[in-house]
Amino acid sequence: MNVRRMATLLVLALLLLPAGFVDNRATAQKFTVSKSPVRPFEPGEELIYKAEISRSVLRKIDVATFRFVATQMEKSGASGADANTKMPLRFVGDVASDGFFVRLFNINFHQHIESTVDPDSLGVLKTVKLDEQGKRKRTSEAIFDQGAGKVTWTENDANDPSRPPRTVTGEFSGLIHDVVSAIYFLRTLHLDSGKTVDVPISDSGRVYNLKVQVMERKRVKTVIGKVPVIRVDPQLFGEKGMINAKGQFTIWMTDDQRHLPVSAQVKTEQGTFDITLRKVTSPSFASKSPSRD
Repeated sequence: MNVRRMATLLVLALLLLPAGFVDNRATAQKFTVSKSPVRPFEPGEELIYKAEISRSVLRKIDVATFRFVATQMEKSGASGADANTKMPLRFVGDVASDGFFVRLFNINFHQHIESTVDPDSLGVLKTVKLDEQGKRKRTSEAIFDQGAGKVTWTENDANDPSRPPRTVTGEFSGLIHDVVSAIYFLRTLHLDSGKTVDVPISDSGRVYNLKVQVMERKRVKTVIGKVPVIRVDPQLFGEKGMINAKGQFTIWMTDDQRHLPVSAQVKTEQGTFDITLRKVTSPSFASKSPSRD
């Protein structure tokens, strides 16, 4: 088993868990954006997930813990017209290896992403990332010029500050998101079964088009009880995908206004990863124990 490759795939897949619906103009033909003034998430919400791997003799070994946190940036000394300006939102995604996986394979990985977005459109303005795999440590920043349709991504080697930074630029049209902000934009959409749409998403300065399918509906047991869910399949893998390898990616989200991603499954040649929501914390919603129906 190529453990380092497995870790890389898992980190990317975990942070892409909710990704896929990122351009509101591209999705307008297939999906309807909710016009409700009440968003399905609010500042202070925290989602915590656990990832496990199954392969051959390995059965349900803990691999990683990750979380999403939504906050709103605070105003500093604003007055007059500036006092009425809406402050950007900040979404944080954090993934870290843990459990028996670390002890068994002696490998650690950690990604921390902070996404600053426009409070109305949820279009990404800036992405700051820390990427650690073993002794390797990289920091990066992506700046999005929504008006010019240009993203500039710069990466630095945190272990060698004298090393010249790596820079990548990309072009896009319409609203775009990064791998973290996409989760929150997705949760504002009405999803219709049987629909497929091509959408752009940016990561590390590159812009990708993902084909995303909205699949079946059913009821499942989750940490918030037995709830109706909808299956969403982003075509993450393949020659034209973000991961040039064989695999399958499936997400289950609550089929309601909240659109909480409650579970996902990533099938790769390295194994099958099951990702499950373990805790929800928000000012107006408390996590529940799983239903026993």
